[in-house]
Amino acid sequence: MAATDSALGGVLAAALLLPGVVAPVAHAENAPEQGVVALKLSSYRDWQPGLDRVKVDAPSIYALVPLDTHWSLEGSVVNDAVSGASPRYHSAVSGASKMDDSRTAGDLKLTRYDERQAWSVGVASSSEHDYRSNTVSGEWRLSSDDNNRTWNLGLSYGVDDIGSSNDPTLDKQRRTWQMIAGVTQAWTANDLVQFNLGLSQGRGYYTDPYKFPDSRPDKRRQTTALLRWNHHFDSWGSTLRSSWRVYDDSWGVRAHTLDAAWVQPVAPGWTLTPSLRYATQRAASFYFDPVYDGTLGEPFPPGFSGLTHYSADQRLSAFGALTAGLRVDWQLTPQWKLDLSYSRYEQRGDWRIGGDGSPGLEPFSAQWWQLGMARSF
Repeated sequence: MAATDSALGGVLAAALLLPGVVAPVAHAENAPEQGVVALKLSSYRDWQPGLDRVKVDAPSIYALVPLDTHWSLEGSVVNDAVSGASPRYHSAVSGASKMDDSRTAGDLKLTRYDERQAWSVGVASSSEHDYRSNTVSGEWRLSSDDNNRTWNLGLSYGVDDIGSSNDPTLDKQRRTWQMIAGVTQAWTANDLVQFNLGLSQGRGYYTDPYKFPDSRPDKRRQTTALLRWNHHFDSWGSTLRSSWRVYDDSWGVRAHTLDAAWVQPVAPGWTLTPSLRYATQRAASFYFDPVYDGTLGEPFPPGFSGLTHYSADQRLSAFGALTAGLRVDWQLTPQWKLDLSYSRYEQRGDWRIGGDGSPGLEPFSAQWWQLGMARSF
């Protein structure tokens, strides 16, 4: 999650943590004077030793349109083309796990700007052949008299419909409430501090129908705390963006993420932003390591017959992960801007800090490219 950029001393809107609540843009609680249309081309793939897993190509378009001095409308549409093989359990792949799918998603948000506050309502929708999601959200922001502090509050409600290509009779639902509250403060002329606290409460179907065996609780509470600090260096004209994110949920997962990015102008109109992120995670209470029952064989864990909840999903294991990235921005003219970014992700069980990682898992790697073009008007 990228930190919010803004001139210090102005009003900054708090960037939201939760996916159903759309992060606001900093406008000093005035409607934006210019509109923006942006196109993005993204490509993602992940792999393990000897196994190419998932590949995703995703073109998207975003638009922000000022309606008058008090109103703006913004929205985006993305289409994902997904292909590859996803392990059914741990690092094992079967013919049933081969996939070729597409997803179309979009969101729309209407914002009202008053003297020191802004109100927003939004909707979002995502659809693929075995999964549909619809979300409504609301958001409120209030700035101080000197525009150096902004409070934000957001709320969303989402309904997910889950099916399965392997089981046409599967028709399940999940409902999720999400809330976030935070404050952004211009601490000094060169320092910006932000704190957000998020809560998510979901109920319904969480089991992955494509992983076997897999049985998860029908409730999940998630809590997230995020602290950001941006510092601007006058002598270099550069900015350090840093953050610390703490995550905890009712499944037993606990994670810490440290993030740093250095924004460096290198020539008129050109900016380079290298970044580095480290994450460490504790496994879910019902995750089982790749040690299998000698009588039932793979993929059943010891004591399987007496378990209520169990999962071999590597995403619920204990691990540490590093992500390194580089972004290039080029302001061609006052109206046109290009950007290009690349990130590489590496995950290992023994990279975890704060305890032992899950043993026996293959290293997991991923990379993604993004090319963007934006036009203001």
